[in-house]
Amino acid sequence: MSLPDGPKSPEIWQKLLWIATPFPFMRSCSHRYGDSFKVRLSQKLSPVVFFSNPEALQLILTSDDSELFDAPGELNAILEPLLGTESVIGLSGERHRRVRQLLMPSFHGERMRAYGRLIQDITEEVMKEQVVGKAFSVRKAMQKISMRVILRAIFGLNEGLRYQQLEKVLGSMLDRLSNPFSVSVLFFPMLRQDFGPLSPWGSFLRYRRQIDHLIYEEIAERRAHPQLSRNDILSLLMCACDEAGAALTDSELRDELMTLLIAGHETTATALTWALYWIHKLPAVRKRLLNELQAIPGSLDPNALLRLSYLNAVCCETLRICPVAMLTFPRVTRTRVELTGSSLEPGTIVAGCIYLAHRRKEVYPEPDEFKPERFLERHYSPFEYLPFGGGVRRCIGMAFAQFEMKLVIGHIVSGFELALTATHRVRLVRRGLTSGPSPLRMVIKQRLTKSSPPNRGIFSLTDSC
Repeated sequence: MSLPDGPKSPEIWQKLLWIATPFPFMRSCSHRYGDSFKVRLSQKLSPVVFFSNPEALQLILTSDDSELFDAPGELNAILEPLLGTESVIGLSGERHRRVRQLLMPSFHGERMRAYGRLIQDITEEVMKEQVVGKAFSVRKAMQKISMRVILRAIFGLNEGLRYQQLEKVLGSMLDRLSNPFSVSVLFFPMLRQDFGPLSPWGSFLRYRRQIDHLIYEEIAERRAHPQLSRNDILSLLMCACDEAGAALTDSELRDELMTLLIAGHETTATALTWALYWIHKLPAVRKRLLNELQAIPGSLDPNALLRLSYLNAVCCETLRICPVAMLTFPRVTRTRVELTGSSLEPGTIVAGCIYLAHRRKEVYPEPDEFKPERFLERHYSPFEYLPFGGGVRRCIGMAFAQFEMKLVIGHIVSGFELALTATHRVRLVRRGLTSGPSPLRMVIKQRLTKSSPPNRGIFSLTDSC
């Protein structure tokens, strides 16, 4: 047994293919080399071995911080310019566990579910901004929803200059980083040269400075004028203490807030855009989903929405066929590991390939077809279906993202009749450091009668999201 085979092309060419055309690149490697293959993406690091076999993923993702695998945050250094040096994504060992424990309570239980009506209100607010009969960019609308949910739920900002500036500047920065050329500055440190505001790196630095100023300004104001009645996530994080009684510093708060802003905004907007595409591309899917939604008596209470099995299946299938994250966070072997026919030496970097794992024909027959019924007919293990990664590096906001996705989709489909403006197939492409759809436009044909009425109240929920 030996290290898996992989492309023989120069490292720079493999890296360019990974940046510009990651999906054809992964499919080509899988077709030629099988379930596992090595790719060279960095001169400083050894090859990265991609795995998509569920057995291999189970061993990798359940052996974090054990004698077999480590999950060092240092391997996520590509995210440091965006998130900072103290983001939970870039931390390792005890520091990673400490921050993760401080963050987790904000995204579970009643604290998270208290935002149900807020999410529905924001969805209604954004959809009303669209003109009936006039085509609109689905992604931009979904970005507005996810951004406003984050700013109101995480920062507790509902209005005012700081709210408006954060929404505008953060959205502009992420849009600039969405194309392969601009995002190359993160993959190639040598390109990080400030040649003025029109250059990719210069533009990024200016946006980042503005965002940092706004975040630190908000933190300072909260510390100077604490309000114990607030239940937004920033307020909760400022009050949180670890086992030693230590709270997060200003710089730690800034980096965790940037992590939540960037990860929560882009990923959710992408998932919502894909869901609306598939629902309206396949009339049978929309009809069945609308029938399920219309069967709910009265208004669309979040409790009722979260219990709908077909709505859940549509959301799950969306995240399967179009996973936002292409890979799990990388791991490193601590010792020699024998893994599905490969012998990995200590120090080998491995990554679970979510994209390929979700397209295994023996797990998902007709994997390129959108079939929500899959998730009604069987249960998939966390090593067959892993849109949020797994192990100690699994996305902290997973429950919140699923929660938001169901409420937004349920509200839009039940309240608005939409139609695609073109019949061409929307493609899966790289968008920054994650994946996303090629341009997609839709039109509101009419407003449906059944929709959740405006309600700013708090609700309780006993079922898990």
